[in-house]
Amino acid sequence: MHHTPALQSRLPTVGTTIFTVMSALATRTGAVNLGQGFPDFDCDPALPAQVTAAMQAGLNQYPPMAGVPALRQAVAAKVAALYGRAYDPETEVTITAGATQAILTAVLCCVHPGDEVIVLEPCYDSYAPNIELAGGRVVRVPLKPGVFRPDFDAIAAAMSPRTRAIIVNSPHNPTGTVWTAAEMQQLADLLAPTDVLLISDEVYEHMVYDGAPHVSASSIPALAARAFVVSSFGKTYHVTGWKVGTVLAPAPLMAEFRKVHQFNVFTVNTPVQHALAQYMADPAPYLGLPAFYQAKRDLFRTGLADTRLRLLPCEGTYFQTVDYSAVSDLPEAAFCEWLTQEIGVAAIPIAAFYEGGFEQRLARLCFAKKDETLRTALGRLARL
Repeated sequence: MHHTPALQSRLPTVGTTIFTVMSALATRTGAVNLGQGFPDFDCDPALPAQVTAAMQAGLNQYPPMAGVPALRQAVAAKVAALYGRAYDPETEVTITAGATQAILTAVLCCVHPGDEVIVLEPCYDSYAPNIELAGGRVVRVPLKPGVFRPDFDAIAAAMSPRTRAIIVNSPHNPTGTVWTAAEMQQLADLLAPTDVLLISDEVYEHMVYDGAPHVSASSIPALAARAFVVSSFGKTYHVTGWKVGTVLAPAPLMAEFRKVHQFNVFTVNTPVQHALAQYMADPAPYLGLPAFYQAKRDLFRTGLADTRLRLLPCEGTYFQTVDYSAVSDLPEAAFCEWLTQEIGVAAIPIAAFYEGGFEQRLARLCFAKKDETLRTALGRLARL
């Protein structure tokens, strides 16, 4: 036997993600998978047709490092129209291999060993490992328990001369809360006297309900001036497996972002970029997304109203958080396993979005599913 050298892990505490674990359990048990956040329905058939056409037209070689110019222009035009900020497609818009890569690259380009980065818990599970890979220190500030709104006193108390950046996420995964204009302005006021950068994860920007606006960091000049604003075509166009995202930032920040991007992924697959550029010419698909998902949210919430699950507000995203205190005393991970195996519906424990867990008897269910899938799940959940 040959000797394999021992490797000191760069991420010693990371195991298999809860999403992978629950999806595997759902597959094994035949449960309806409302765990992992992806649609079970197809995208608009026009979109893959445009990818095929781009491939057949010979658009199969490297695009420019920052992305296909037509796609960067389309993104800049959308952001100008919706949020009122003019980003220069040449120097301030970059196409990424998904939003997760965008966030990692943003962190790597600005965080030095010993720098602190504030994350608001519960948070998406890539943030902390990204910061650790950069040699930074994760500073965790909880959102207000029960309501999951930002606690600005706690954020202010967590800031120090070593704070390099803060990562915020609205609409929020996992809880479905959406930051108001007043909250975003409060963040701007808090950061104004500092050099703290903002990484604004806005991948659910087109899933905000009940007529409320999405308040992008790009729409508030004081935030836009210090922000990397991240979004996702996968979420918007029901193609999560394509792994294409965008990042917007002022030119001096973007210059640093691109240095890392260039030697991280270099660039993103060409035919998909051309197809997305063409598809974006019509704003109807993303402008219609709130109504599309609100109908699913309302169908799902109406069905759950008859159960003993207590529904938290769902202002945005395609996630519904439920409080199962009236159903079970089990801790969250055990409850989600029980729900998958005994009831036949897979969910994700909210505790998985906190370091070391934080038990609140909450679970996250994804409603980005066909209506028939949701009805099947609701039929099973009716037993609760």
